[in-house]
Amino acid sequence: MSEKENDNKKDEKKDPAPEPEEKLVQTNHTLRLGKRELKYSATAGTMVLREEDDEKGEHKPKASVFYVAYTAAGSKAAKRPLTFSFNGGPGSSSVWLHLGVLGPRRVDMSPDAGTPRPPYRLLDNDYSILDETDLVFIDPVTTGFSRAVSGEEAKQFHGLQKDMELVAEFIRLYTTRQMRWTSPKFLIGESYGTTRAAALSNHLQERHGLYLNGVMLISSVLDFSTILFNVGNDLPYILFLPTFAATAWYHKALDAKRFPDLRKLLGEVEAFAANDYTLALMKGDALGAEARGQIATRLAEYTGLSSEYLLRSNLRINIHRFTKELLREQQRTVGRLDSRYTASDRDSAGEHYEFDPSYAAIQGPFTATLNQYLREELKFESDLPYEILTGRVHPWSYKEHQNQFVNVAEMLRKALHMNPALQVFVANGYYDLATPYFATEYTFDHLQLDPALHANIAMEYYEAGHMMYIHPPSLVAQKKHLAEFIRRAS
Repeated sequence: MSEKENDNKKDEKKDPAPEPEEKLVQTNHTLRLGKRELKYSATAGTMVLREEDDEKGEHKPKASVFYVAYTAAGSKAAKRPLTFSFNGGPGSSSVWLHLGVLGPRRVDMSPDAGTPRPPYRLLDNDYSILDETDLVFIDPVTTGFSRAVSGEEAKQFHGLQKDMELVAEFIRLYTTRQMRWTSPKFLIGESYGTTRAAALSNHLQERHGLYLNGVMLISSVLDFSTILFNVGNDLPYILFLPTFAATAWYHKALDAKRFPDLRKLLGEVEAFAANDYTLALMKGDALGAEARGQIATRLAEYTGLSSEYLLRSNLRINIHRFTKELLREQQRTVGRLDSRYTASDRDSAGEHYEFDPSYAAIQGPFTATLNQYLREELKFESDLPYEILTGRVHPWSYKEHQNQFVNVAEMLRKALHMNPALQVFVANGYYDLATPYFATEYTFDHLQLDPALHANIAMEYYEAGHMMYIHPPSLVAQKKHLAEFIRRAS
């Protein structure tokens, strides 16, 4: 072939990538809630999201987002509450809230922090909130079946800002297509999903004029300075202490006569953490030997760790050390997502667990049942792997927060000030070592919120962990709390 022919070949236009198609499958079902029968439709499908190019006047496809929506039959959609749900990670699909507490089907989990044996199964969810609100479960890009379209790099969506914008665009488009702009609207997020929800509460208002009735935050993290054990940041050592104490109490590592009641213990530990312990850490190396010994003694009393170990740790208990040290003599580790769970590692002398026992207990049941459910009951077929919780989204970009801790609490505060009708519900697990409840309280106590809006914030607590709904009594209580919140905020 001549050079001229080569040049002509290069100049030929490449065939454009095929236009991505949306796929929707609708099925009809019935759920029995007590004596009531609730008929509903389920839609499993993908929505292609596009980005508007102002210069070219084009709407270029960017991502195909998978979702599952449930709509109660026989109700006026425009007036019925509508809730958008997602989990966190980053890198998590929406499976946990979907099959754990909110949707019409739920995973059959073992009570009392037990690990279910395969094969796993789904049950009708007597505690679904579908009787109160229609539900839409969203999988961000690279989670679930959601993917960037051909020719687009997935990593552009792997960051706080672009992830938030993409989910906001999904919510806007779904609301428009389904004619739900006049419905009472809610967000519910878990873990990093609360970070996303808080950011969305303000972004949806400012970018799309879409005002919400309520935001539900399950195991919240809005201010990352409260959970990151970085050198020079003493805040997490203070804010994790009550959860360390709750964990030690649960595993009978504390004096039972001294602390017969969990709430009484936590009240005492919270006061110590917010006062004597905070002042001690503030002094740093200036803290005298006698005072240091006294603080170590108190910490040992509350955590079940030895005062010698605490002194060697400079009075600072890192979460990963705690999960290994608490039950070291029994050669057991405790869970991060839910510290009621325990397991054993190969290296009992190590400083970091080999795996999180609480995640190991839920990964198999939720993965198996979700994959079976989508094909068998919702009739949605795809040969892609359904990414339950993937590391493919990392490194996650926080470029908008360079040289500072991520903090979206200010976005939630602004949303509340702009929309005084906005209500916020916060669910906390006492045994959650991923997003401890005392850190959440600290964050909300530092919102600098107008005093008139303090009543807009409701907090509830459960004797369980990060996914508190896998604990049967907490599941019952959470359904009641969520239902009351939605009715009140609607």
